[in-house]
Amino acid sequence: MVAKGPVTASEVTAAGVPRSYLGRLVASGQIEHVSRGLYRAASNAASSELATLADVAKRVPHGTVCLLSALQLHGLTTELPSAVWLMIDRKARAPSIKSPRVELVRASGNARHHGVEERTIDGVSVRVTTPAKTVADCFRYRGHVGMEVALAALKDYRRKHRAGMDALVAAAKADRTWPFMRPYVEAVA
Repeated sequence: MVAKGPVTASEVTAAGVPRSYLGRLVASGQIEHVSRGLYRAASNAASSELATLADVAKRVPHGTVCLLSALQLHGLTTELPSAVWLMIDRKARAPSIKSPRVELVRASGNARHHGVEERTIDGVSVRVTTPAKTVADCFRYRGHVGMEVALAALKDYRRKHRAGMDALVAAAKADRTWPFMRPYVEAVA
């Protein structure tokens, strides 16, 4: 069994490998048991620092990586988040993941779908908010991440994406935070 990123037990079964072999493969050291129902080839156990994002995306395919995790992915912060931040639908059931730690925020409609891109991390398609949407989300969820993080993200975004202020305004309007963000954006500009 050779896979670049994580695989689920059902994917292994669909590939024709009996589920009973998983325990044997783990015991022999050929694969690693990452979390409930999730496995990774032992040689790829530490394939990237973003492996936890791929693991969570595999377990929660309808989720979108956001806030502090997306800031780190886009290089808009130097801090390493202690959890994977995930946005799910307002009515979706919260995933039951024990490891890695997952912090959830909920959104619906345009606030959930605007500014989402797909990236491939360790062979897994991961939904991630764009840099502009990530900054707008930091202001929207400032009660979760703190106003200092939102302001630092705005300053870093302005420094790295000078031409992207229109995208930031569009993301803020989709999140319905533009009236609150406007004075901060004008102060930074």
